[in-house]
Amino acid sequence: MDHRIQKHAEILMDYSLAIQPGETLLIQGEYVTYPLMKACYHAAILRGAHPAIQIVHPELQEILFKYGTDDQIGFIHDYKWKLSETIDVALSLMGSENPRIFTHVNPERQKRATQAQSELMNTLFNRLARGEMRWCGTLFPTRGNAQEASMSLADYEDFVYQACYLDADDPVSIWREIHAKQEKICQFLDTKKQIHFVSADTDLRLSVEGRKWINCSGKMNFPDGEVFTGPVEDSVEGHIRFSFPGIFNGQEVEDIRLTFEKGKVVEATAAKGEALLQQLLETDAGARYVGEIAVGTNYNIQRFSKNMLFDEKIGGTIHLALGRSIPESLGKNISAIHWDMLCNMRDGGVIYADGDVIYENGEFVIFK
Repeated sequence: MDHRIQKHAEILMDYSLAIQPGETLLIQGEYVTYPLMKACYHAAILRGAHPAIQIVHPELQEILFKYGTDDQIGFIHDYKWKLSETIDVALSLMGSENPRIFTHVNPERQKRATQAQSELMNTLFNRLARGEMRWCGTLFPTRGNAQEASMSLADYEDFVYQACYLDADDPVSIWREIHAKQEKICQFLDTKKQIHFVSADTDLRLSVEGRKWINCSGKMNFPDGEVFTGPVEDSVEGHIRFSFPGIFNGQEVEDIRLTFEKGKVVEATAAKGEALLQQLLETDAGARYVGEIAVGTNYNIQRFSKNMLFDEKIGGTIHLALGRSIPESLGKNISAIHWDMLCNMRDGGVIYADGDVIYENGEFVIFK
């Protein structure tokens, strides 16, 4: 076993999730994530927890999408409700044998599944916001994800573990330093009312008055590296062009351009995948509003890999999510989707807060 897998599992148990004796832990992932799943299960047992494993296979969901009725696609089993209402800790292991397995699935069927999961996801997010449970998502590097990122498996493993700082002697100390630095940024931004983003083909203004900026430093995502909030829902004005493809269930939507008026997307185009973009915007009433605006701060991630766990953290980028707000940010938008899209700020990008420049060319300048 790669020693970094064991290190990864231990940091997840001790730092990200802070597993305690007697807690119930659900570890979920595709069968190709089994090496990390096993290491996490072992580490949880040693820490006195009660771990359970849920192995998923996307080929089974593909069968449901292709041959299931609307009723079957929208059905939620009772055990899923029970887990969402009672589990103490949840760990999602990303990593896929085939990230593009749903490429040719009818977007309407995916929309139906997403809508059906909405109430279940609201239950989980509300419990997280109330501190009743903890959750973390991470990734085990697989050949499928390596291929998607146009890397060899060995290079992709290095990419993943470097983004997590797992090659360092003491990764936890690094993440604690990141937390302290980002906490200063969040505290500063919490005092601001208006944010203005300017970049190539982008001029976007929004209000964050009364909202809270969240410090993401390896607790709910691993790797991590961002600060985010939920903007005032009807305040977003202007236009934005996303420099990188939007990825949804392994499908790419390229050169997305959105125009907002009174918080709502009133115009949306894409050079590729526009049909999916339009389908997602029609998911529900909240899908045309912004649930999250964020700044990526992980400068150990410098390349686009077609996986938003990493891409949204790229140092020198911002990302905007259409749909559901994260309750901790005090955002109020409700939707079945939460779709992150990425905009490069490293070449002339500027962020203003209440009229003052706070960020230039991919870096915060407020504490320099």
